[in-house]
Amino acid sequence: MSSTVEAQAFTLPATDGYALAATRYPATGHKRGHLVVAPATAVPQRFYRRFAEHAASRGLEVWTLDYRGIGGSKPATLRGFEMDYLDWAEKDLAALVAQVPKDAPLYWVGHSFGGHALGLMPEPERVQAACFFGVGAGWHGWMPRLERLRVWMMWHVLGPLMTRWKGYLPWSLLGMGEDLPLGVYRDWRHWCHFPRYFFDDPARPEMAQRFAQVRTPILAYNALDDLWALPRSREAFMAGYSQAPWRGQDLDPHLSHGHIGHMGYFRPQAQSLWDDCLNHLIGAPDGHGSAAL
Repeated sequence: MSSTVEAQAFTLPATDGYALAATRYPATGHKRGHLVVAPATAVPQRFYRRFAEHAASRGLEVWTLDYRGIGGSKPATLRGFEMDYLDWAEKDLAALVAQVPKDAPLYWVGHSFGGHALGLMPEPERVQAACFFGVGAGWHGWMPRLERLRVWMMWHVLGPLMTRWKGYLPWSLLGMGEDLPLGVYRDWRHWCHFPRYFFDDPARPEMAQRFAQVRTPILAYNALDDLWALPRSREAFMAGYSQAPWRGQDLDPHLSHGHIGHMGYFRPQAQSLWDDCLNHLIGAPDGHGSAAL
């Protein structure tokens, strides 16, 4: 990993004008492309810094952001802060993609929600290849029994109590990440009641058509100890990318990277996994982008 990459912070107006904290990591040496890193729910962009620096050291200009309500894009208080969950894709990430110059291929790395977001982009054809980490449908039924019970308690007991108390979901009190705006909590909770997430929501019939517009080659990694996004959950969600050539790769933590869970994909011990992903995106060793799986 290069220690010479100098991150450049900037303010990005979302498509509705909301001010977002974003960061650009210039490519080291010859620029081989641009890479958008789309975070998971409740995860600030600083969590992906080491991965971004590593990708920049391999010739990719990397772009990250904090979604509205998260990290450097938080308002003074989340109480009364109005937004929908999909704003993170349709207004925030869409603005970041529009900011990226068209002078080189564009690639995508999505963590959890960040893998959902590709299907919500206005111009998904701009993305030449993508890697997803920990993407799943979110339904508690895909989880192991104990985790299923914990998540059920979160949605039906703790979540309602805590949001009535605070006016938002104080996720940080549970050690689960940053606090979440009420609109994100409501949408997330609602879609997690469906086995195929928002694809099963009768109020969102357009989702199947929107995701069918994506034809980007995708490599989707899921760890066997990622209790929130096991391979069966990935299969349920990725069926929505019905026209995209994609394949899943299951990661056995006992054979390679140690404990991964839902967050370990971007911790330093996973650097060999990062290289596998980057090789898929830009090709190795000649640097040509991945055209097929």
